[in-house]
Amino acid sequence: MLDLIILSLHFFIFFLISIAIWCGPKDVDSHTSSTGGVEMEPDGLIFIGKEEDIKKSRRITAKINDREIVVFYHEGKFHALDSRCYRKIFDCVISDIDGHACIVCPWHKFKITLETGEGLYEGINPLEPSPTPKWQSKGVKQRIHKITIHNGNVYVSPPDLSVSFDSDYFADKYKNGGELAMGK
Repeated sequence: MLDLIILSLHFFIFFLISIAIWCGPKDVDSHTSSTGGVEMEPDGLIFIGKEEDIKKSRRITAKINDREIVVFYHEGKFHALDSRCYRKIFDCVISDIDGHACIVCPWHKFKITLETGEGLYEGINPLEPSPTPKWQSKGVKQRIHKITIHNGNVYVSPPDLSVSFDSDYFADKYKNGGELAMGK
């Protein structure tokens, strides 16, 4: 009977820890920064931050028209993508996959190219005599945003919402940096 009580207590503690992790802070990273308000330039570009600051931090989040984006600085280039797939991608790892710099979602292991927002997966053609896994495209899944550097400042073009991507669904569900608007 005592063993059952101890086992139940362990499960209850694990449950509480899981809830604390699930509901805890979402942007915890000691080397990050985030922009405050949106500064619109006359040509429609949106100021994100100072080039040197983003280079030092390697990534920064910003909000553009209620859409959270993340700007990465990787191997000498700036990349901007929607900040959400199913979760935040801010904390993801950047890996080289088949010659493409890709973010790898820490929860789902989705692989998304920084350059195009294309989803990659490793698959085989079962019709081949000796099928070998090859990297293939799922198509563009994550909205990317055009970056402009001018006088040491980093700007992003507002998104063209006339074309839809999978990440749009999650950007809308997670508006204002909060949890799912419709519940978890």
